[in-house]
Amino acid sequence: MPFSRYFIFICCFIPSLVQAASVDLNQFKVSDNGDSTRVVMKLSGAVKYSIFTLKKPDRLVVDLKNINKKTHKITSSVKNPFIKFVRSGVRNHHDFRIVFDLKSKVKPKSFVLKPSKKNNMHRLVIDLSSYKSKREIIAKKKIKKQPKLKSLVIAIDAGHGGKDIGAQGYKGTLEKKVVFKIAKKLEALIKKQRGMKAVMIRNGDYFLKLKQRIAKARKYKADLFISIHADAFRNPQAKGASVYVLSRNSASSVAARWLADRENASDLIGGVSLGDKDNVLASVLMDMSQTATIEASLKLGNEVLSGLKNISRIHKRQVQKAGFVVLKSPDIPSILVETAFISNPGEERNLNNGTHQWRLAQAMMKGIARYFNENPIPGTYYAAKQLEIVVSDKLPTIARSLPKNMSFNEELVGN
Repeated sequence: MPFSRYFIFICCFIPSLVQAASVDLNQFKVSDNGDSTRVVMKLSGAVKYSIFTLKKPDRLVVDLKNINKKTHKITSSVKNPFIKFVRSGVRNHHDFRIVFDLKSKVKPKSFVLKPSKKNNMHRLVIDLSSYKSKREIIAKKKIKKQPKLKSLVIAIDAGHGGKDIGAQGYKGTLEKKVVFKIAKKLEALIKKQRGMKAVMIRNGDYFLKLKQRIAKARKYKADLFISIHADAFRNPQAKGASVYVLSRNSASSVAARWLADRENASDLIGGVSLGDKDNVLASVLMDMSQTATIEASLKLGNEVLSGLKNISRIHKRQVQKAGFVVLKSPDIPSILVETAFISNPGEERNLNNGTHQWRLAQAMMKGIARYFNENPIPGTYYAAKQLEIVVSDKLPTIARSLPKNMSFNEELVGN
């Protein structure tokens, strides 16, 4: 007796052949409720029943006690997300077994409803829902509780701009224009990186004071600052890329200026206000912050320089130290990249080449990614990824340490 969403089976009622104590199964209905399936059996009286599941293949079995032995057998295929086929048979001359052949494991829940004014029959209701193992439930809870990961903010500073054209090449190439093109390409690459977002310090051809560039990076709570330039020298043979970080001598003078104005520096070093600290403590906090920032800048600079070595000549093989104003934020790792010598005719030509611009941007992108892989910031995608790597590396060692009579999965469940 096939049906689409549900089927109804009405058993014949023959009073003369039914013992007084037997119960009639008058109606059998299966309905699909989307996430669950409901089976309703209408009975002429109260009934005792048992319900259980079987594996290989998955089945649900319902035994009804003391049912009229003349009840028709149920045999039908079902269009249902949980049930493939339903079959039945008489057991022990007076019990009735219904077997549901299932498409997958289910979690059954059953209850009995007594007759009411609207419905004068007893009803046995069985609800079927998807079965989830303890491990799946635990994993789902962990996913729900997982905190939202912070995106790393990369501040990209295209040097010069507006009335400040920067250096000029032999054929008239303006530094402000080529470095902006490289910066935009780096921005595009960062936007494609999981767990990162880019902030352009200038997003067009306009002038910004050097301190305004630092202020904007701080406004957007940048985790890293990279300033892009093109070098120049009176000798047209000078060539190659260089990477700079703030020198410690310059850092000392910067610290003195920051400390002098600390009453207004409410968010100076990672959210720690210096306004309410005495001079000694404020100086110590500033020194600690700057030392950590310079060390982080050196690590970042080395990674970016390593990437640049693969695509162009390097002018200085080590990260250089200088007092560039844009590098003077006390708590944001900052580097300045001289991509090439615009005063060199060959490198001027390369700087105007779109493909070469992409290669420069990709080299910087790889350096940034390597830096965060090696120095992940807590609460970011890179920190979460690093944790996964550490755990996966330790799994074989943990498994080998288990007792011989205990499987690895059992140990995990036990914890």
